[in-house]
Amino acid sequence: MIDPMRLNLRHLDALAVAARLGSISGASKELHLSQPAVTQAVASLESQLGYVLLDRQPSGVQPTEAGRRMTARIERALSYLERGGRVLRRSARLPVLPNIERRITLGQLRTLMAVDEAGSFALASERAQLSQPALHRSARELEEHLGVPLLERQGRTVVSTPTAARFLRFVRLVRAELEAGIDELSALHSQGGGRVRIGTMPVAKAVLLPQSLARFAHIYADAQVSVVEGPYPELLNSLRHGELDILVGALRDPLPVADVTQEGLFSDDPVIVARSGHPLAGRKFEFEMLLEFPWVISAGGTPGRKRWEEMFTSRGLAPPKLRIECGSLLVIRGLMLEGDWLTLLSPDQFLFEARAGLLTRIFGGGLTLQRRIGITTRTDWQPTKLQAAFVETFRQVCDAWETGKTGEAEPFRFG
Repeated sequence: MIDPMRLNLRHLDALAVAARLGSISGASKELHLSQPAVTQAVASLESQLGYVLLDRQPSGVQPTEAGRRMTARIERALSYLERGGRVLRRSARLPVLPNIERRITLGQLRTLMAVDEAGSFALASERAQLSQPALHRSARELEEHLGVPLLERQGRTVVSTPTAARFLRFVRLVRAELEAGIDELSALHSQGGGRVRIGTMPVAKAVLLPQSLARFAHIYADAQVSVVEGPYPELLNSLRHGELDILVGALRDPLPVADVTQEGLFSDDPVIVARSGHPLAGRKFEFEMLLEFPWVISAGGTPGRKRWEEMFTSRGLAPPKLRIECGSLLVIRGLMLEGDWLTLLSPDQFLFEARAGLLTRIFGGGLTLQRRIGITTRTDWQPTKLQAAFVETFRQVCDAWETGKTGEAEPFRFG
């Protein structure tokens, strides 16, 4: 897989300008380069990517299908870089730099990301397989070109300045767009070529996402899918930085940021769950009994925690003191088996334990705990065909679950 941050930013710019103008000579004038230099830049990029990107004709040049796909992503990447440059310079109360893409390199941006993620030049050097002097020089040149301090030392660590942190979000979106462009090229000769990166919250549907992945992987055998589980704030940050394509889980109301959008796909109805043999199992239920037993619930600020608290306050009761806060479904289910703990789970989240007679529903009717589950994406996200196909697959599986007569999605079968 080609690392897009090792491409030449000026070559990418030359391709985009030549494709937009339909002319090497026109690109030469706009870029203030000789025509042979523009031609060589495009040829070098074609050699690296392994595709003919421009169709040379006596009347000019036209992008090939590969060229159209790649230049569309290049233009979006350059737009993010321009926006990042504006944010960077304005935050430092400096005039905006025109044509920032012609002043810096992707290697310099790669250095900034590497040091930011590693927290030191030494560790960044090891990870990037570049010498520390080279990294220091690259970072210094980037600061000189942009006219803004980007890195500062705090004790034994090196951190990005607050201004650089805002800039880095756009840098990572540049990387995401170039990665998408390379994926678009892969899809030209391989159905399902490319990547889908999914973030899932610990209490997302335990059945629907695996079913969607199974169906998707069967159709798109060459697709590379990565699933990352984590708390909402971390996943949201990764989504906004282009490191994830989609988040799956409970929707937020209100949204904490303005640059993402949500799509509800089905409703979820949590129920009170305990181990089989729990003192409340099989007894006539009285709500006040719930105060007598320990609970394990997700951390404050999550939709599940909010609904748990409302379950008590709506009845004029103070929620019991939580002894354990936990967002890991695996840990919660395991804890249920170790004592008289209670929790809130969706029926499918303990489906297998219920079938094995390990966990049971204590009470579910009339709790009014319904919440919407769906996907969250960046507002300006332009999915690849592969990513769009996964979203559509997930929609179909969720719709089958929502409308199914049994209340349980039908399992996907191959063949």
